[in-house]
Amino acid sequence: MARIAVLGAGNWGTALSIHMCRRGHQTTMWTRTPAHGEAMARERVNRRYLPEVDLPDDLEITSDLGLAASGADLIVCAIPSHAMGEALSLLSTNLSARERPQFLIASKGVEVDSLETMADVARRCLGSEHHDRVVVLGGPSFAVEVAEAKPCAVVVAASDLAVAKSVQRQLSGHGLRAYASDDVVGVELGGAFKNVIALATGINDGAGLGLNSRAALITRGLAEISRLAIAMGARRSTLSGLAGLGDLVLTCTGSLSRNRSVGIALGQGRSIAEILGSMNMVAEGVKNTLSAQRMAKREGIEMPIVDTMHEILYRGRSIAWAVESLMQRSLRAEVD
Repeated sequence: MARIAVLGAGNWGTALSIHMCRRGHQTTMWTRTPAHGEAMARERVNRRYLPEVDLPDDLEITSDLGLAASGADLIVCAIPSHAMGEALSLLSTNLSARERPQFLIASKGVEVDSLETMADVARRCLGSEHHDRVVVLGGPSFAVEVAEAKPCAVVVAASDLAVAKSVQRQLSGHGLRAYASDDVVGVELGGAFKNVIALATGINDGAGLGLNSRAALITRGLAEISRLAIAMGARRSTLSGLAGLGDLVLTCTGSLSRNRSVGIALGQGRSIAEILGSMNMVAEGVKNTLSAQRMAKREGIEMPIVDTMHEILYRGRSIAWAVESLMQRSLRAEVD
């Protein structure tokens, strides 16, 4: 049995906390908001983010970050990507020099301004002594299904494969099967930028553009993500695996996908400001569109679907314009 600290009490942090308790680990979930923690401890359910599943009796809940992290063997970071740096900087001040936990980054995203992946952010905020203990989580995994112990396969990646295998063992069981990898870049970029394609496929579905075009967006979206990730050092096989194709298909087609839901609403004519204002949770794809577009430009990589989504989200382009723009591009070979 390991001592686990889960940072973040959204739907994903809650699901992972439930799973870790089910695995028999001594688990503490940290929430930034004391009132939220008190409500969960009293009612034994996260009514705000995951009301479908009761919290285990043995799950500890706290808003004291030092208490949550103290003595942990594994710290699971399930904080939205835009807030990861702030949380990990705070965490670093609560770790003693003697503590050497492993860190599982469970959020998917790339910072808009720095273009750092979440592993990059973790290494910067936690310090060089923890670099080799940072692990990233990817793959097709809706939170509520993990919480309900429905079958799920994910991938964990670290620069040191032995560290990835250690986390793999702690995660695997009770409905969840983890695979190990040392392709951190591939797992991270596949997980972050599939959200952009999910927005696009949601727009497609909301606008009633058909199943043929949805399949084309998923397939060409994977080609774009793979092109960029490989340029950044990822392996093609990773992008055709759980963290690439697997996560992309789930997020683009699953009814539980927040990014797809945002896209559907856009396709039906609602504004992005109205949609986001009505949401209780974060749709990472909106900010990840900025990250993907900027990273592709920096690397000199062509990503027409990403560029088109950027035009829709940030320059107010119409769906009709987007369809015309993509369909009238110069003809080319399918494979580079």
